[in-house]
Amino acid sequence: MNTESTKSCHLVGVAGVGMNALAQVLIGDGWEVSGSDRYEDQGQDLEVICKLKEANVRFFPQDGSGVTPGTGAVVVSTAIEKDNPDVVAAARLGVPVRHRAEMLAELVEGKQTVAIAGTSGKTTVTGMVGWILEQLGGDPTVVNGGALVNWADHHRIGNVRTGRSGLCVIEADESDRSLLRFHPEWALITNMSADHFSLSETEILFRQFRGQVSRDCIIGWEYGLAGNLKPSFGCDGSQFTYDGVEFELSLLGAHNVENAIHAAILCRRMGFDLGLIADALRGFKGIQRRLERVGTERGVTVVDEYAHNPAKIAAAWRAVSPYSSRVTAFWRPHGFKPLAMMFNDLVSMFAGVCRQQDRLYLLPVYYAGGTVSKQMDSDALASALKDNGVSVEWVPDYDTLMKRMSLDCRPGEVVLCMGARDPGIPKFARELIGQLRSG
Repeated sequence: MNTESTKSCHLVGVAGVGMNALAQVLIGDGWEVSGSDRYEDQGQDLEVICKLKEANVRFFPQDGSGVTPGTGAVVVSTAIEKDNPDVVAAARLGVPVRHRAEMLAELVEGKQTVAIAGTSGKTTVTGMVGWILEQLGGDPTVVNGGALVNWADHHRIGNVRTGRSGLCVIEADESDRSLLRFHPEWALITNMSADHFSLSETEILFRQFRGQVSRDCIIGWEYGLAGNLKPSFGCDGSQFTYDGVEFELSLLGAHNVENAIHAAILCRRMGFDLGLIADALRGFKGIQRRLERVGTERGVTVVDEYAHNPAKIAAAWRAVSPYSSRVTAFWRPHGFKPLAMMFNDLVSMFAGVCRQQDRLYLLPVYYAGGTVSKQMDSDALASALKDNGVSVEWVPDYDTLMKRMSLDCRPGEVVLCMGARDPGIPKFARELIGQLRSG
């Protein structure tokens, strides 16, 4: 990877969460980066695309024109299919095709890498660890699956921080097994449940990852809300004491207390003082789309949340319901296969968290392309939930959802906008605030 030709690469689907982070890391490492994205081709004015252009990512249509004989590599994620025009052009021109995680693993090779894995919470914990290490002088490079509110601004996406030390903090994803490409010095596995794989498959995957850690791997489920830890919660965050040190978080939810404990334990194992860790966490403002409070209008608070599996949806719902007269929520499943695999767990979860006064809307499965089986959509989930006493309605699109929600919202309630992948979810959350303001 030292020749001049390999210092340029083309990223397919560059606006995606993992891909835009890699683009920023490559640019910080001196690479020339081009990319393509179907949202750009569709003329969608996404903020992430504007910021990537500002960071000197050159955009091309996703028709193969961005790949030339001088391109060092074409980089893809697992979601990119073999018949994608950019991938076809790479094959025709003899340009190597690399996986996103492979490229990132190569960039952090030889550095002191800290990897955060787990079914839930890993993005928030990665952000917390990166923030703590920055505040305590570690000057880390951080590559995360979500943007830190502290780091995002008009110019920066906020999910990547480029440091000058040899310390790197990365989020390691199990959904496509790409976490196995990393051999970190330090690691943390937050928790484990069925999501992209069955529980037994997930357990095997995490066990293999744990064996690739050279120094120490924290197992998150060994540390919970137990012992002398008695958190108190309010509408503005939480407080708790861990090992004699008082912590204050501006984040909602018991799950974020656990996230903070995990981050603190890892940083302490790395040699940092627990009191200083607590001081740093007081200034942590959270991750965009992780219980992100978009705004409040007419007494209605709108919250944007990435939750896409039963554990994450339940955690978000339970975090906001004590402070709302009613929760009105919508959820968009992020794939046909995950919906089918999690179906029974989703039914029992929603039936458990939805109070009598709460209301749920379901959008169709977000389909990003491909040849996956479409044997089940969210209308089947809506039907099953009705049979279990949940006040639920299936809606076909965002326009219908806006009409329902803008009329249905009441003062004192929280609106939860939930789901992964679809950029329309955070867009809708902000448009709903505007609709409530004007209405």
